Amino acid sequence: MRAAGDVFEQRARAELERAGLACLAANYTTRHGELDLVMREKQTIVFVEVRYRKSATHGDAAASVTPTKQAKLILAAQQWLAAHPQHAKLVCRFDVVSYDGPVGAISQQWLRGAFEAA
Repeated sequence: MRAAGDVFEQRARAELERAGLACLAANYTTRHGELDLVMREKQTIVFVEVRYRKSATHGDAAASVTPTKQAKLILAAQQWLAAHPQHAKLVCRFDVVSYDGPVGAISQQWLRGAFEAA
């Protein structure tokens, strides 16, 4: 599944760059987990979780970003910001880019501000 994940992360990055965001990091790993993409949109740092689900049997791809996963992403984002203090004063946002469906019939959704750090 990692190979499929890589394909969708590259696809999401390309789509977000076309929308005007700049990539600051990809697959940034911390002890709390991985940040798929760290992007910048003007004066906002955007932490992007990319999800793919072939089938909606257990909910769609966006629904797989559970509160537990959100908490891990927030901790990973805090570590990224600590390691990159030049960005620490900027506004931050958590987006989810989800892909659902079988190959050939995939729908994509970009959820800006999908969740917030408490």
